[in-house]
Amino acid sequence: MKRLLCTAACIFAVLHAFAEERSFTSPDGKIMVTVNDNDGKPTYSVSYDGEEFILPSPLGLNTSLGEYVADMTLLPEKDAPKLIEEEYSVRTIKQSKVNYKATEAVFTFAKEDKPAFDVIFRVSDRDVAFRYKVYPKRDTRSAVVYSEATGFQLSKGSTSFLCPQVKPGGGFAGTYPSYETGYTLDDPVGKNGWGQGYTFPCLFRNEDKGWILISETGVSSAYCASRLIGHEDGLYSIGFPQEGENNGNGSAFAGIPLPGYTPWRTITLGATLAPIMETTVPFDVVEPLYEASKEYVYGAGSWSWIIGMDGSTVYDVQKRYIDFTAEMGYQTVLVDALWDTQIGRDKIADLASYAAEKGVALFLWYNSNGYWNNAPQGPKGIMDNTIARRREMAWMKSIGVRGIKVDFFGGDKQETMKLYEDILADANDYGILCVFHGCTLPRGWERMYPNFASSEAVLASENLNFSQGACDNEAFNACIHPFIRNTVGSMDFGGSALNKYYNARNAPRGSQRRTSDVFALAVAVMFQSPIQHFALAPNNLTDAPAWAIDFMKKVPTLWDEVKFIDGYPGKYVIMARRHGDDWYVVGINAQKETLKVEVELPMFASGDVVKCYSDDENLTGSLKDLKIKKNGKVKIEIPCNGGIVLQN
Repeated sequence: MKRLLCTAACIFAVLHAFAEERSFTSPDGKIMVTVNDNDGKPTYSVSYDGEEFILPSPLGLNTSLGEYVADMTLLPEKDAPKLIEEEYSVRTIKQSKVNYKATEAVFTFAKEDKPAFDVIFRVSDRDVAFRYKVYPKRDTRSAVVYSEATGFQLSKGSTSFLCPQVKPGGGFAGTYPSYETGYTLDDPVGKNGWGQGYTFPCLFRNEDKGWILISETGVSSAYCASRLIGHEDGLYSIGFPQEGENNGNGSAFAGIPLPGYTPWRTITLGATLAPIMETTVPFDVVEPLYEASKEYVYGAGSWSWIIGMDGSTVYDVQKRYIDFTAEMGYQTVLVDALWDTQIGRDKIADLASYAAEKGVALFLWYNSNGYWNNAPQGPKGIMDNTIARRREMAWMKSIGVRGIKVDFFGGDKQETMKLYEDILADANDYGILCVFHGCTLPRGWERMYPNFASSEAVLASENLNFSQGACDNEAFNACIHPFIRNTVGSMDFGGSALNKYYNARNAPRGSQRRTSDVFALAVAVMFQSPIQHFALAPNNLTDAPAWAIDFMKKVPTLWDEVKFIDGYPGKYVIMARRHGDDWYVVGINAQKETLKVEVELPMFASGDVVKCYSDDENLTGSLKDLKIKKNGKVKIEIPCNGGIVLQN
C-alpha cells in the first residue's frame, strides 16, 4: 500500500513538474498576462512595458461543486487569442463614444481531468479584465460560490490609496456599509483597513514604475458585489459581503446557474495616472440588460436639503427652489427626505405641475428600507416591495416626476444587487431615472441599465454641512475622487456650494466653507455625473459673484472626453473635459503651498484666447482672458483651497 501511495505521489509530482504556462499581450504589446498551473495552483501575472505590475496571483473558486483552488490542471489551448473590437456610445459616462479594442484569451482549468472553469481575459492597451465561467458537474445545473481565491499580488515596495470597509450595522440607523469612509493615502501594502478590507475601486502605486487601479464591473442580480481583503505579504484577495450586511438578511454567498459567470475583475495600469483617470473598462466589457423606454433627459438641478436640511423640505421652500432652478436654466429640483409627511402627495403633485410650467421637473427621495435598516425618514416601505413600488412609479409618471433618489441600502449581498436591479427595471418601465445614495459602488451600471444616472458611494457633500472638519478637508478629499472613486462610475456628490456658510441665511453659524468660489466651479466640472444637483441656493443670485453664477448656469453635465494633465491623489488635480467643441481645463489644490506648475494643453491652439477663472492668495476669484502661447504651455498657480478653470 505504501508503495502504491509513493508511486501516485511521484506521478503527481512529475505531472506538475511540467506545468503549463501561456502568455498573451494587449494589442499594442505593452501589457502581458501570463497564466499557469504551477504546483496545481492556478495563477496569473501581469507586466507592463517589461515591468511586473501584478506578481503571480491566485485564481480559483470554492463552490458547492467542489474546491477549485488546488490540484488543478491548465488544459491545452483550444483557440488562439483573438482581437475584440467594438464601438459603442453611452452619453452618461466620461467618454461618450468609445472604440474598444482588446485581446481575448480563454484558459480552461480542470480537476480530475474534467473542466471546472474557464478564466476569460480581455486585455486592452491600458486594462486587464477577467472573469470565470463555471462548468456543470454531471447533471448539476446550479451552484453556490462560497468564496474566491482570486487575488492581486503587489510588490512589497508598493503603496496604497484605499477606502476601508466598515463593519455592518453601524453608522446612521444601522445603515453601514455605505462606501462613505475616508481614504488612507500613500500607505504601505500589507494592511487590512479596519479589519474588513477595502471598498472598490482600489488604487496602488507600483513603487516608481507606475499606477494600478483594481475594481470590478458587471455586477447584477446574478452575483454579489465584492471587496478587497488585505494580507501581510501584499496580497489582496476578493472578499464576499459580510454576514451582518442588510441586518443579516440574505446570503453572503453567490448563487449561479450552470454554466455560469462571475462579474469581471479589472486592473488598469500605466506609467502615469492618465490611464487610471481615462479608463472606460467598467463599460467596455458589459452589455445593456434592457432597452431604454424613452430618451432620458439629463442636466443640472438644485436641492434645498444640502443647505437647509430636513426643515427645508416644505412646500414654500421647494416652490422657491423651482423658481431658482428655472432662473438658472436648470432641469430639475430634488425634493429630499420627509416630503411625504412635510409636504404630502397632493401638494407634491401641485409642485410637479408648477415646475412643469417653468420647464422644470422633480426628483423625489425614497428610503430603500423594508427590514434592513432603522432609518426613520420617509417615504418608507415602497421601494423594497414590487407591488407598492410599481404603483408608486405609475403615480410618479402621471404627475411628470423625472427621477428618484433611493437611499440607505446597507449591503453588497446578491439579494441587495437584485433590489437595485428590480428598482431600475421597474423605473425604466415608467420612464424614471434612478440615483442611489447610502449605496454600493456602481459597477458598469450606466451601460447595463439605461435609466441609471448616478450613485453616491463616497463621502459626499452632506458631510460639509454636518461638520467643520469636513469643510476643513474639502480640498484634500476632492483631490482624491478624480483618481479613484469617479474613475469607474458617475458620482452623485451634490457639491459646488457658493454659500460661505452651510445654512439657509448664509449667516456666520454652522459649517463654514474653506474653499474658494473658483474651486466650486472647478469641481462642477471635475466630478462627473450626468445629473448634478448642485449645492447652490436662491440667495446666490445676489450674494455670489456674477461671473460664478454665469458659469454655473452653463456648465455641462454630459461629457465627450476626459484628459489627465497633472496631479497626485490628495495633493492636487489638473484635468480637462470636453463637451462638444468646448474644452474645460480645471484644477484644485489641497497643499499648504501655492501650486506652481507649467503644463501643456494640446486641446488649445497657439494664439487661442480662453476664459481664465483664477484665485489670488486670499482666495478672491476673478475672470480674465488668457492668450495661449506658441509652445502651447500655460503657467498655472493655485493657492491652497483654491481652483482654476480655463474654458475656450
